[in-house]
Order: sequence, then C-alpha cells, then structure tokens
Amino acid sequence: MSRFTKIALIGLILFPFAFLLMLSVGRQWPYPAVFPEQWSLGNWQLVLVGSEGLGNSVLLSVLLSLSVATLSTGLSFWVSRHIAYHPKREAWLSLAYFPYVFAPVILAACLQFFFIVAGLYGTFGGVLLAQLFITFPYGVIFFSSFWNERLRSMEELVKTLGGSTLQAYAKVLVPVAKGALMTCFFQLFLISWFEYGLTNLIGVGKVPTLTLRVFQYVNEANIFLAALASCLLILPPVALLWLNRAVVFRERIAP
Repeated sequence: MSRFTKIALIGLILFPFAFLLMLSVGRQWPYPAVFPEQWSLGNWQLVLVGSEGLGNSVLLSVLLSLSVATLSTGLSFWVSRHIAYHPKREAWLSLAYFPYVFAPVILAACLQFFFIVAGLYGTFGGVLLAQLFITFPYGVIFFSSFWNERLRSMEELVKTLGGSTLQAYAKVLVPVAKGALMTCFFQLFLISWFEYGLTNLIGVGKVPTLTLRVFQYVNEANIFLAALASCLLILPPVALLWLNRAVVFRERIAP
C-alpha cells in the first residue's frame, strides 16, 4: 500500500471526527457558506456550566455504564461457570439468547408494567436494572466458550489442596480470566454507553444520559450542541479502544 493511499485512508477515517469537532466549536452556519461563520468555545463551556446540564449527563452516563458493566461482568462470569458444567448446558445457554429476540424498545415495553409496579420507573436504578436484561445475557454468552476441562481441573486441584471456592476464584480463575474479563467489561460498557431504547422508555426522560442528549439535540435541529454531545459520546470508546490495545492486546502477544 502506497503512502498516499495510507494518508487518504487515515484522512477518510478521521474526517467524521474532525467534522463533529468543527461543528462543536461553530455557530451560525447559513447556506451556502462552506464553514460556520463564527467559531467559539462557548458550546464546550456548557459541559461545566450552563442550563443544558451536559456535564451532569456525562457523569450520569459514566456512572451508569460503569455500574452496569461491573455488575454484568461479575455476575455473568460466575453464572456462566455453573452453566458450562451443568448437564443441560445447551438448554440453559439458549435462554441467554432470549432477550435478543426482541428489539430493546419492545423488550422495554414488555417490562414497563413491572417497573411501574416496583416503583423503578423513571429512576436511575430502574434504568440500570433494565440494561442488565441485555448486558448480563451477553456476558453469559461471551464467557460460554471460556470454561473448559483444564480450568475445571485447576479448580479441583485447589480444592484438593485444601482451598475454598473463593480462593479458587481469587488465586486461579480470575487471574487466568483477566484478559477475558477486561474485554467483556469494555464491550458491556459500550453496550450500556450507547443504549437508547431501554434507557429512553424506562427512564422516561428523567435519566438524561449522553446518548439521549444527542437524539434530543438532533430532534431539535441544534446541530452544534448535537455535535458537542457526539464528541463527548465518542471519547470513552476511543479511550477504551486505546486501553484495550495497550493492555489486553499486549498481554496476548507477550511471550
């Protein structure tokens, strides 16, 4: 591949990000101007201050996605182990695919009544629980291919030497699964971070995550704030991509 082709491909990949960044610092873009007439960092100040509350949406989204990813990764890792060694493994594993039969919005509509009765409708805890319905099964499916007879033999060896189940997890299973756990955590974080349907219907607008803010500004035809929210929305995925490459990928190629 020639140098020119590489530069062209890099430019093509980076163009959407550069375009969003340009819009986020622009104001007043009348037709047929090629670029916005005014440039200002005033939009970015809304992240820290201002009535838009973008800063609160960022913190809310980070807290929600971290909570969902942590809970789903830990629970799915533990549950997937029991499913993997169960005599009816295939039957139990097939249930993990059931939530994906419906679109997230349809799934949320089916669960809506129960959340209202439980008093979780329009709350942070309700949105967190709703997202577990799609992230937890994903984690179970992800770890389904991780467990094997070698790991089972290692766990039994720990117990033979007098170790407990907790020690087997802490000293053997978790260290061995470190790369898989981090990869699963990253993927579940991104699922929660970009989730719209469940969050919108169960949260009824009272849990304004960053993803909801982007759609709100798009519906309002506010392209500058939509671009700003989009820039904030892609920062964690880029950071996680770099971290995954720097940590997980490096561990896999290490001798």
